Amino acid sequence: TLSHAEHAEVVRLVVRMAKGRLPIIAGTGSNSTTEATALTKAAKEAGADAALLISPYYNKPTQEGIYQHYRHIAEATRFPLIVYNIPGRTGSKIEAATIARLAELDGIIGLKEATGSLDEVQEVLRLCGDRIEVYSGDDSLTLPVMAVGGCGVISVVANILPRESAAVTTAMLQGDLPKARELHFRLLPVMKALFLETNPIPVKAALSMMGHCRDELRLPLLPMTDGPRQKLRAALQAIGAL
Repeated sequence: TLSHAEHAEVVRLVVRMAKGRLPIIAGTGSNSTTEATALTKAAKEAGADAALLISPYYNKPTQEGIYQHYRHIAEATRFPLIVYNIPGRTGSKIEAATIARLAELDGIIGLKEATGSLDEVQEVLRLCGDRIEVYSGDDSLTLPVMAVGGCGVISVVANILPRESAAVTTAMLQGDLPKARELHFRLLPVMKALFLETNPIPVKAALSMMGHCRDELRLPLLPMTDGPRQKLRAALQAIGAL
């Protein structure tokens, strides 16, 4: 719901606040290839380190159309790109064979995998090997995705509990499965509570409860309703976030 000018300003602000302490990945996807290219160029000019691009939504291109979409953006921007596969939101699924083709392109460095299917993740990893970094797009699947070769998560829960989220992935990268499993199950009730209503409604509610921002959304999203809000509050209190 941001305008293009607001979108670019958010990227510039985050880059400025980060001060080089960590890489900044800007969301620049669109179902219009021309628009996605322009947003990606703007993010590059604003100082971001990479871009995350959702697969084209609503217009449901063919697999060849999806491939050509990302190929055009990669060639036009010469910028590191992470493909975002979330058919539940877009109606546009990127098949594993298409991801394998994309992994051959210069500039395609990663995949945010949010199909919700471990079979899909494993097929991507089987076909791509180490040619592309695979990140879980679902917090509840981060541990199993990393167990089969994924390298981390592009997270929802990390918006409110970044240290705890990072501890799970750090433990997995260090090969400490028992610790990762313990941390994962501690976070799991919060992960579930953050999807009691459509993301990012619960994230905004949680951050407001924690005193970090106003519980403010733009239409068509509305603030979290009372019943789910109380369940979210209870989950946050149980983990010591409130």
